[in-house]
Amino acid sequence: MADQTWSTFRRKIYINAPSGKIYWHWATSKGMETWFLRSCEYTDNREVKRAREEHAQAGDTYLWYWHNWADGETGIINEADGRTHLAFSFSGAQVTIDLEESKGVTLVTLTQHHIPTDDRSKMNVYYGCGTGWTFWLANLKAYLEHDVLLHHTAPDMMGRSDFSDFVNL
Repeated sequence: MADQTWSTFRRKIYINAPSGKIYWHWATSKGMETWFLRSCEYTDNREVKRAREEHAQAGDTYLWYWHNWADGETGIINEADGRTHLAFSFSGAQVTIDLEESKGVTLVTLTQHHIPTDDRSKMNVYYGCGTGWTFWLANLKAYLEHDVLLHHTAPDMMGRSDFSDFVNL
């Protein structure tokens, strides 16, 4: 393992789908709501909400809500090439998604970087997001390859005292 730090982690997964299809599932509200979110809004720099099947663009803001999670996440789309690269702010850090097709499959590489290195960020962002992105990338693969969702959308789990014990939220 080369140069392990608390400020960056990377997750990779091969998905048997074209890069354009994978990109669509990251860069559109409709796509994000199929495998990842309860609600997704991308808004352009004139504060106009993008159409549900329109790609997010650099400079857009986002508002994301997950199933079984009360709080939303807001951020900025920093880079979007419309094909194989998307970068956005997330949880006090930056995330990049890169897609590379080879021999009929697409390598999805997610990198979260510029993570603050205080103890809270080490736990919540480095560990928490690292674990979360691992699950969500597996969920994207399961959905695109087998039309199966691994996450739990109903019943509402937020009121349970053991909520944080579940691996499929």
